[in-house]
Amino acid sequence: MATLRDIRTRIGSVKNTQQVTRAMKMVAAAKLRRAQEGIFRTRPYANKIAETISHLVQHGEFDEQVHPLFAERQEVTAALVIVVTGDRGLAGAFNSNIIKRAEHLFRDAYRDIRAQGHLHVLPVGRKGQEYFARRKFRLAGNYSGVFRGLRFQTAYEIGGIASEGFRSGRWDEVSIVYNEFKNTISQNRIVEPLLPIPREQFLTPVMAAEGRDLPDLRKRFVANYLFEPGPRTIFEYLLPQQVNYQIWRALLESNAAEQGARMVAMDNATSNADELLRALRLKYNRARQSAITSEILEIISGASALEDASR
Repeated sequence: MATLRDIRTRIGSVKNTQQVTRAMKMVAAAKLRRAQEGIFRTRPYANKIAETISHLVQHGEFDEQVHPLFAERQEVTAALVIVVTGDRGLAGAFNSNIIKRAEHLFRDAYRDIRAQGHLHVLPVGRKGQEYFARRKFRLAGNYSGVFRGLRFQTAYEIGGIASEGFRSGRWDEVSIVYNEFKNTISQNRIVEPLLPIPREQFLTPVMAAEGRDLPDLRKRFVANYLFEPGPRTIFEYLLPQQVNYQIWRALLESNAAEQGARMVAMDNATSNADELLRALRLKYNRARQSAITSEILEIISGASALEDASR
């Protein structure tokens, strides 16, 4: 049975832990606000690039040979999957959920490719790097610690790796797996195709919800385009931007989703600490009451023994 000192020590330990979780919740809330600002600035531009390319492909003088990033392979024999996790834990199931989603993709879509050793993984974030390195996946790069100071240069470098490997034939498909920020308490686990660039714009649940009224407007305003200086020159500029900005948007989405998940996890931990403290204080009071009762009984027993001895 725990002594009063043991219970007091545990109460102090839980209080200290609660202070840490409360502070981490406040830090995550501040980081979430900044991350949301980044998303709200980037989403419209990234979505408009994808929408413009899709519109040009569908209504312009499009030829499959106009740019190599459009080229679909007859047979997919190698693939690159970019998996975006966090650098730190203490965010609930944030990291484990996205890793599970990636594992489902490997099993469902790339089972044979992985068995042949032609599946490449590019983990972004320390948790993904450690997970896939331990399991001997073929890694195409190391981007641990990028979320300590997230920069567009990171997305540019990752986009360069993906595009160059696709052009050279090292991989025939490139996808990115990430958590999309839906709101503070929930995320969407997204598998988005990057290369070859889809002819139709890929819409995540949040993008579809934000633009659900736009398709009718697009049908009303269909235009014929004259390319100047030409389709290849235009796409040569737009398509790398498309790849880089979709990666950049995915990194920002994941960063905001991680901060939201951490804020919720630390809030839950703080609430659980409150409940644990109430239970410990109740246990302490009961133990103290029991000790006092035992002392009173000992005093009464001693007084009775003295009284019997004096007779």
